[in-house]
Amino acid sequence: MSMKEKQLYQIGTLAEKAQVNIQTIRYYERIKILAPKLRKDSKRVRFYDNDSLKTLLFIKNAQELGFQLDEIKDLLKLRSENTGRCDRVRKRASEKLENVQFKIKNLKAIEKNLKNLIDECETKKNQQECPILEGMEAHNE
Repeated sequence: MSMKEKQLYQIGTLAEKAQVNIQTIRYYERIKILAPKLRKDSKRVRFYDNDSLKTLLFIKNAQELGFQLDEIKDLLKLRSENTGRCDRVRKRASEKLENVQFKIKNLKAIEKNLKNLIDECETKKNQQECPILEGMEAHNE
């Protein structure tokens, strides 16, 4: 067995090394962001290499930073380019940061509203009234 063959992994081993589900790998293959390096036995048995593992880890890390799979596809394309990629990746990361900051602002507003509703509930005088439910009803009007 050559050195190159020793570095090939079947799907279960790759999933274990990347700490992902086998179905995740199959899904990534279907959407064409990951491909096996070798297929045997009428294409049923798939083999992956260290580049496949690096790609899976890249995807996981990008997801942890809030990137969606369609955005990750673009990042993977940029990853393989040599010229001008850093500026384009920085632009995408800046856009993602703006999106995250917007979400944080919205979450802080939700937090404030929930705290106010809970405070109102704790200081209520009438057991029949529920400021939290009333607050939710008022948001729908």
